[in-house]
Amino acid sequence: MAGPGRSHREGISLFELAQRFPDEESAVQWFERLRWPNGVCCPKCGATEHIGRPKNEKPMRYRCRACREYFSVRTGTVMERSKISLQKWVWAIHIYSTSVKGVASTTLSTNLKITQKSAWFLGHRIREAMAARPGPRLEGPVEVDEAYLGGKAKNWPLSRRRWVGGGTSHMTPVVGIRDRTTREVRAQAISHVTRSALQGFVYQHARHDALVFTDENRLYKGLPNHETVEHSVGLYVDGQAHVNGMESFWSLLKRAYHGTYHHFSPKHMQRYVDEMATRQNLREMDTADLMGEIAARMVGKRLTYEDLTSGGPAYPKAEVRESVIQYGPHDQVSEYPRT
Repeated sequence: MAGPGRSHREGISLFELAQRFPDEESAVQWFERLRWPNGVCCPKCGATEHIGRPKNEKPMRYRCRACREYFSVRTGTVMERSKISLQKWVWAIHIYSTSVKGVASTTLSTNLKITQKSAWFLGHRIREAMAARPGPRLEGPVEVDEAYLGGKAKNWPLSRRRWVGGGTSHMTPVVGIRDRTTREVRAQAISHVTRSALQGFVYQHARHDALVFTDENRLYKGLPNHETVEHSVGLYVDGQAHVNGMESFWSLLKRAYHGTYHHFSPKHMQRYVDEMATRQNLREMDTADLMGEIAARMVGKRLTYEDLTSGGPAYPKAEVRESVIQYGPHDQVSEYPRT
């Protein structure tokens, strides 16, 4: 199973995966090699010496004599305090690496023989690891477009339909940008489609001198180096002006919505968008390298069940205004707009 990407990618079949990880110890060693390539290191104090192995590895696999703390390869990662075996974590990472349109928690539950609730939590922790990371502004040319995710109001009960307007008013908008040179995609759920939200997103992720292509949406008017293509009159390519790259990403995202997940709640929308964008950006990797990248991103992150199920949206929807964006000498993005 090679997963998304080009034909030259080297995949890992289920048979090969079973051979590579026949037991729990093989999975533990794989995670440890990725996290500590130069030897075991205490995640609490950073000590590399005086690391002991308690008898029967209880309460954890290692003990640091410097800070007297017990730890394992799970400590300080999204896997911390998880009761699911690391062997099943490896299989879950493989499934998310090779499933182009994602995988439903019910399917993951069946494949790993865990409860649906555990599978749902496991999936969101992997998405937490796959979340978009800060990077330099895109040099361009870039394509910018927006999409709307949500069910059709005509399928709702009549009592609910009375409280929504027409069109996409009941859907969650997502704005995305794609660099034509690197093919990198970045996407962000937003609360409302406004000029400040759309143009602020462009200023946040593209260099000020980047050539920007959009459709004829008037909210993009005023962007520098801006060219449009008029979809309303059936024109989808006008010279170099088109947004077909972003449309391709939206098509995949909507297939995941309707065909795999059937619903993204606004609360967790950004996590699913990040999952699709990250898999899109890393699609050139071999499956083994992609699995290793996802596992490496787990370090330094934590997501508890309480945090996942309480409060507002997992990632607050943002509207970034041009006035708050300061371009540095290298156009480095300090962080993605999530506040």
